[in-house]
Amino acid sequence: MLRTLLIFGLAWIAITWLCVLILRFAAPPTTAFMLERHLAALRQGEHGFSLKYQFMPLPKISAELPIALVAGEDQKFPVHHGFDVQAIEDAMDDADEGARLRGASTISQQTAKNLFLWNGRSFVRKGLEAYFTVLLELTWPKSRILEVYANVAEFGDGIYGAEAAAREFFGKPAQQLSAHEAALLAATLPNPKKLRADRPSAYVLKRADWIERQVRQLGGPAYLAR
Repeated sequence: MLRTLLIFGLAWIAITWLCVLILRFAAPPTTAFMLERHLAALRQGEHGFSLKYQFMPLPKISAELPIALVAGEDQKFPVHHGFDVQAIEDAMDDADEGARLRGASTISQQTAKNLFLWNGRSFVRKGLEAYFTVLLELTWPKSRILEVYANVAEFGDGIYGAEAAAREFFGKPAQQLSAHEAALLAATLPNPKKLRADRPSAYVLKRADWIERQVRQLGGPAYLAR
């Protein structure tokens, strides 16, 4: 039994790490989140639903978007190793004091979750998220993690990645996004199915203004070249 468990464990590590290694160089044809949304549309009879996704290399995405994502989601992204320990501790302290449990996921964790896992909260999913996050951080450079995240993040219902979002909401390629448009997209990420970058609510406008201020304080796109 121990030998079987050891073989199974080694096979699991080999297969999952191979998948991560392949995606280090190849554009993801789809993600677990995209498949989950597509299956949900089939179950619910959404006959007119279609996913919008087009992978675009980082040099063909406006430099304003990656820094807006980092400013809004994970300002320690260039220096941490997949996990923001301080953010996790702060979230746990807030929960102990009776506040609603808030997320403390880094961009690396969100990339792992989007690519390989499913929506929901459970210890099993969080454990797998941590596992894949470690694999990503060991195998990919930071620029690749950010490139993939910018391409697989959901910016609207069924709208995945910078290129699809830029064309859907602003009628232009991702390479032409302005700093304000990038901030609007980043501002929708807490709830992209309800928040819109093209028809921003007061909340989205306020958050986008905050993201733009954070981008300036970080030093703009040059912050990611450190």
